[in-house]
Amino acid sequence: MSLRHIVVLAVFPLLLSACDRLGIADPAREAAQKEADARATGSACRHAGRAIEDCYALNPDAARSAVYAGWKEMNDYMRENKIENVKPEIAHNAPVADENASASESASASESASASASGKSKK
Repeated sequence: MSLRHIVVLAVFPLLLSACDRLGIADPAREAAQKEADARATGSACRHAGRAIEDCYALNPDAARSAVYAGWKEMNDYMRENKIENVKPEIAHNAPVADENASASESASASESASASASGKSKK
């Protein structure tokens, strides 16, 4: 073997290891990523206290089996460690601007109610 062949053989594995940077799709990697995403979605749904049916309805593109697996894992984990549900702050498909406006309106309404209540108690 010549030196040229040895160099080519040494560089060839390095070139193949960068195939993902060239944009060549790897179906196994994509499938694994989709399953991991679906499991994370199921876990998040359970942590938020959502029923599994709600989770399916809110995430129709996610694989149901993976969503269920993630939901069940989180359910078992939460029971073992006595973790309570975390209530979602933002409703699904609700515009953020509207929530900020309604939050400021409700805050001003509660301030005025507390001010009027404190004024009555002082009299």
